[in-house]
Amino acid sequence: MTTARLPLFPLNAVLFPGLVLPLNVFEERYRAMMRELLKTDESEPRRFAVVAIRDGHEIAPTAPGMPDGTALTDRGPDAGFGPEPLKSFHPVGCVADAATIRERPDGSFEVVATGTTRVRLLSVDASGPYLTAELEELPERTGDGAGTLAEGVLRAFRNYQKRLAGARERSLSGDELPDDPSVVSYLVAAAAVLDTPAKQRLLEAPDIAARLREELKLLRAETAVIRHLPSLPAVTLTHTPPSPN
Repeated sequence: MTTARLPLFPLNAVLFPGLVLPLNVFEERYRAMMRELLKTDESEPRRFAVVAIRDGHEIAPTAPGMPDGTALTDRGPDAGFGPEPLKSFHPVGCVADAATIRERPDGSFEVVATGTTRVRLLSVDASGPYLTAELEELPERTGDGAGTLAEGVLRAFRNYQKRLAGARERSLSGDELPDDPSVVSYLVAAAAVLDTPAKQRLLEAPDIAARLREELKLLRAETAVIRHLPSLPAVTLTHTPPSPN
């Protein structure tokens, strides 16, 4: 199995392959990461790994209730993640390729990245200016009946979208919806209004068919709930909200 060591960017969100991730980078540990990534030639991928936080804080606290993103912490790049950072993160994350890294005059960064490949965390290293992780690439297995399941998920997703019609975010039209089972599975996982543990379970699904099967159950359940709600939060179908990290 292919392994690699990459910079690690923990977030209070799940990144999926194909999902666009905007980041507002102001903490020094992540500024250092972006400065290092900028040393990579533009013709090469500027990769880092994103993992959802299971137990910890996305922004390092420097005083009770007062995070200071520009201050260096005495506790190092693992501040906010406890004595064993590996246990603070969900075990499966996603590699991100930064297409845009733009430094602002104040030294913070505007970053736009896209999820590419699922990975499993093997170890976390906090000895440098930012976290790095040893990662194992996870295969993308199809599973039995993925094509048929994708068709069912798309039908359920269209029904789900109708119930989201009052949200500010536009819905995808039928012509815009993909037919590739893998793409369908990740698009629906990103678009559905679910909590982090539910999205993480979808990311960790053993194969595409299993992910689609779980999504079909979730969409039907969520649609039934939405029917009785007066309003819903807006969701972005191909982007996650900018992270104030």
